[in-house]
Amino acid sequence: MTTPTRTGSIGTPVARIEGPLKVTGAARYAVEYPVENVAYAWVVQSPVPRGTLTGIDAPDDEDVLATLWHGNAPKLAKSRDPELLVLQSPRISYRGQVVALVVARTLEAARHAAQSVRLSIEVETHDAELAADHPHLYTPEKLNTGDPTDTSQGDVDAALREAATTVDVTYRTPALHNQPMEPHATTAFWVDDDLVLYDSNQGPSAIAKQVAGVFGLDVARVHVVAEHVGGGFGSKGSARPNAILAAMAARVVDIPVRLALPRQALFTMVGHRTPTIQRVRLGATADGVLTAIAHDVVQQTSTLHEYAEATAVVTRHLYAAPNRRTSHRMARLDMPTPRWMRAPGEAPGMVALECAIDELAASLAIDPIELRIRNEPDVEPEDGTPFSSRQYVECLREGAARFGWGSRDPRPRQRREGNWWIGTGVAGAIYPSMVMPSTASARIEPDGNVEVSVAAVDIGTGSRTILHQVAADALGIPLERVTVRIGDSALPKASIAGGSSGSASWSWAVDGACRALRERLTEPVPPEGLTATFDAGPAVKAREDAGKHAFGAHFAEVRVDADTGEVRVSRLFGMYAVGRVLNPRTARSQFIGGMTMGMGMALHEESVLDATTGDWVNHDLAEYHVPAHADVESIEAAWLDEDDPTVNPLGVKGIGEIGIVGSPAAIVNAIWHATGVRVRDLPVRLDKLLGC
Repeated sequence: MTTPTRTGSIGTPVARIEGPLKVTGAARYAVEYPVENVAYAWVVQSPVPRGTLTGIDAPDDEDVLATLWHGNAPKLAKSRDPELLVLQSPRISYRGQVVALVVARTLEAARHAAQSVRLSIEVETHDAELAADHPHLYTPEKLNTGDPTDTSQGDVDAALREAATTVDVTYRTPALHNQPMEPHATTAFWVDDDLVLYDSNQGPSAIAKQVAGVFGLDVARVHVVAEHVGGGFGSKGSARPNAILAAMAARVVDIPVRLALPRQALFTMVGHRTPTIQRVRLGATADGVLTAIAHDVVQQTSTLHEYAEATAVVTRHLYAAPNRRTSHRMARLDMPTPRWMRAPGEAPGMVALECAIDELAASLAIDPIELRIRNEPDVEPEDGTPFSSRQYVECLREGAARFGWGSRDPRPRQRREGNWWIGTGVAGAIYPSMVMPSTASARIEPDGNVEVSVAAVDIGTGSRTILHQVAADALGIPLERVTVRIGDSALPKASIAGGSSGSASWSWAVDGACRALRERLTEPVPPEGLTATFDAGPAVKAREDAGKHAFGAHFAEVRVDADTGEVRVSRLFGMYAVGRVLNPRTARSQFIGGMTMGMGMALHEESVLDATTGDWVNHDLAEYHVPAHADVESIEAAWLDEDDPTVNPLGVKGIGEIGIVGSPAAIVNAIWHATGVRVRDLPVRLDKLLGC
C-alpha cells in the first residue's frame, strides 16, 4: 500500500460525528441499552445529617425483589473513597446519604416501596455551617491537586504595612451543584463472576479500576461502557455510589438492575463545589506595582472523606509580587463531600483574586487592564520556572480592542440609559495545561478504512470528533475513512475527561498510534488488517508540567435596573490563548459554555443551606437557578494563534474549563462599574443591589 497524503482536517470546523445519533434519539445512554429481564432500583436517603441507623421497616410488596441496608447488604472489599463502601456501616455522616436500596420489577414499584421504608435512627447533634472562625479549622496535608496547602515568600505583613496602597477584602462563594442533563445512572449485570456496567461517567478505565477494587475483582473482570454521556462537569470523574449500588443489587437479585439517581439526589450523593470564604490582601506602590499578595481560604469537607479544594493556587501563578502567601484551612462538617466541579479551585479562586485586583485598580485610579499588565511576571512568580508560552497580556490587549474597552469612562455609576445603569468589567483567566497517560491502537483494513480505539469518553465536549480529525491527519486520509471507538473500558486504557486534559492526552495517544501505523503502510495488508499501538504514558510522565498554562481575558457589559436591581449581561466576550485549537466549532462551544456557567456563578447559582437540618433547601431545578436562553444575550469567544509543542506533540492545551475561570469576576466587576456597589458574596442577587 502506498503512503497516503495529509488532508489537513485539524483546525477545520467539523460538525460532531455523533450529532445525527443524538438528534434522532439513536444515541444510547446508561439506562437505555437493551437488556432483558431488568429490575429497577431506588435509593433511600437519610433524613438526618448525623446519627446511627439501627433498623428499617421495609414494605411487603410482591413486586419488591430486595431491600438492602447495612444489616443485609453483601460485604464490600476496599476503596480509597469511603463513600463507595455503600450500605456497610450504620453511621450516618450527612443528610441525603444512601442508607437503603429497594429493588423491584418496575421503576414505579421501586420508587413507591423506597418512599414507604421506615428508618429507625439514633439522631445526634450535627455541625453543618462553615464560618471563618469555625473552632475546628485544620490544615490538610495537601490539596486535592497534590499541590502544597500553603506557600510563602518574603514578608507579606511587613510589605503590606509599608505599601502605598492596600486592599483587604473578603469574598464568599456559595456551594454550587453539578446538574448534568443525564443524571448519574447505571445498568449493571453479572455474567458468571464478570461485571458489566453501562454507566454514565467521565472515564471508563478509571471507573473499572475503582469498581473492581470495591468488589475485590481483577480489573479485567469489570467491563464499563459509557458510549454516550449526557454531561458531567467533573461530578462523574470518579465512580459514584450509583455504580456500586446497581452492581451490588444485580448480584443479590441475580438479574440486571438499573439505577438512575433522581434529580434531588444529585444535590447530595455526587459531590458539589465547596463554599469558600476568601480573604485577599494586596499591597502596591502608588503606580500600581504589586509588592504583596496574600490569599487565605477557608472551606469545608465532610467527616467521611477529605476533599481539599485548591482554591488559592491560581494566585501562585498569575501576577508578580516579591512578597506572597497562600493558605487553605478546612472544616470537617456533617455535610456531603465536596468534589470536582468545572475548574474546581480556579473558578472560585479567581472570583476573589480578580475582584480584589479590580478594587486595587479603582483605589489607584488606574485602568484595570493596565494594572494587570504592570504586574505581568517573566517567569513563574513562586519558583522562577519559565513559562512554556504565556500570552496573557496579548489576550488582555486584543480582547480590549475587540470589546471596545478604550471608550470606557473608568468612574463607576456614570452611564445610564433610561432606567438602566450600564457598566463594563474585565478579569483574567488561567488554567493549568495538564496531560495524563493514555494508550490508543489503530487498525487499517484491506479496503483502506481505519479503526482507532481508545477508552476515552465524550461527555458532550466533541472529543469523539476531534479524535477523528487527529487520526485522519496523522494517517493523511480523508475523515470519512476513519472510525474512532471510545467509551469502553475494554479498549486501550485512557485517562478521564477532566482537568481540561482529555484532548491533550488522548490526541497524543491517537496521533502516536496512527503515525506508527502509517510507518507500516509499505507492508501488504493481511485479511485481518495491520495494527499499531502507542502508549503515551512514558513520554507524559517525563514531561515537565511546571510553567504550562492556558490563558484568557474576559470582558463583560451589564445593565442594572435602578429600581429593582435586576442585572442583565448585555455582552460577554472571552479572548483566549490555549495552544493549538483542533476544531474551532467545538472549541467555541466549550468556551461559551464555560462563560455561560460563569454567568450562572455570578448571578444565579446558589445552594442555600438550612444549617438546622443540614440540607440544601433548594435541591431541585425549580429553585436552583441556572442561566436560561433568555439570560444569554450576546456571548462570543475568540482565540490567538499559539504554537507550544512543549505541552504535547500537537500543541494542545485544553479548553474545557478556562471559560468559567474569571468570567464571574468580569461580571461582578462590571456590576460595580455600573452601580458603584461592590458585592463580595456571590451570587449577585437583586436584593443586594436594591436602590442602586
